[in-house]
Amino acid sequence: MPASSDTAQPLVDALDFDHRMIPAHGQMGVDYEQRVDFARLREYRLGRAMQALEATECGAFLLFDFYNIRYTTQTWIGGALGDKMSRYALLARDGKPHLWDFGSAAKHHRLFAPWLHEGHSHAGMLGLRGAIHPEVGLMKEAVSTIKGLLHDAGLDGMPIGVDIVEPAFLFEMQAQGIQVVDIQQDMLGARSIKNVDEIMLLSQAAAMVDGVYQDITDALKPGIRENEIVALAAKKLYELGSDQVEAINAVSGERCNPHPHNFTDRLIRPGDQAFFDIIHSYNGYRTCYYRTFSVGSSTPAQHDAYTKAREWMDAAIEKVGDGVGTDEVAKLWPKATDIGIANEMEGFGLQFGHGLGLGLHERPIISRLNSLTHPVEIQAGMVFALETYCPASDGISAARIEEEVVITKTGAQVLTKFPAQDLFVANPY
Repeated sequence: MPASSDTAQPLVDALDFDHRMIPAHGQMGVDYEQRVDFARLREYRLGRAMQALEATECGAFLLFDFYNIRYTTQTWIGGALGDKMSRYALLARDGKPHLWDFGSAAKHHRLFAPWLHEGHSHAGMLGLRGAIHPEVGLMKEAVSTIKGLLHDAGLDGMPIGVDIVEPAFLFEMQAQGIQVVDIQQDMLGARSIKNVDEIMLLSQAAAMVDGVYQDITDALKPGIRENEIVALAAKKLYELGSDQVEAINAVSGERCNPHPHNFTDRLIRPGDQAFFDIIHSYNGYRTCYYRTFSVGSSTPAQHDAYTKAREWMDAAIEKVGDGVGTDEVAKLWPKATDIGIANEMEGFGLQFGHGLGLGLHERPIISRLNSLTHPVEIQAGMVFALETYCPASDGISAARIEEEVVITKTGAQVLTKFPAQDLFVANPY
């Protein structure tokens, strides 16, 4: 039997998506529709994190993962600091998280994030991934402060759960006598079940990409470069309200096979096959959304590859559901060797499923690399992307399709609406 991927029961949702389409509301706050309820969203996320904490032996969770910090403190600052390991949060058993943030951001939170309790928003600095040497003592001071908070809360001697950490900070915690345990799995389990507001935000994010693909098909003509398509898409997303365009893959012509997962300045030519992946976030909630096109005209080999990729996709969408094991989905997809790839490691990410939320790759991860031996139970409330890839017999082209799905008690709903049932020929001759 697959193991449950979840450590805590979901809180009750206010809206039932089992019998109605998931909405993609407008982005304004209005009085005449019930849209995303951000207070409910904040309460849900903190509640899930607290359930995860209470299910462990830990006195507190110390969080450095940017998405875990947002999930528990409901705060965010610019993505430029996302990989600097200087923002951190302490979630103790009183359910009142402390946040240490970059410089003046701490004061901003005190003014505009009233859900953080008084005295719980602090300026913090640990060294910007070593740019300030640990010998300066910033980490030592931070650990001492955390120890003092734990002492005041009566949590002395209890293990502290950490999601990700710099070695120097880990060594300092150990030097000050703190027992550290890994709780990233617990936090990912908490984040795996989305509430109504998270699902609506994911739907809104996907709707934005629907519109971007219309613009791409209008522009997809010989003479335009891959990077120009990336620029067009990024501009449109920010105009529509995206808060971060994380990445856009633009792959065309002979670059389609093997899949390079990037973009270049290559000129698109008549008859090329081209596929794109648009990864952005709206209010923190991400998309991962591939579409494949032929430019001007198409060939039988391109159509054949697309048909196979679509069949693998449709079989997966039909299978996914509450209680289904991820191994059951992975078995529907071809082995890496079946499509000319040496092994499952080299083929990872081609026939693939991954959770979507505040992070791009959440639970469940579905592939032949991991799911056949360590299956996870799919549950209602999960949102994930399914990706298929098929190289064409011409040795150059390839088809890439991705759909985002929400699991309800009655099956899967697809969030990604731009037409993908058949190979789309953009600007046909």
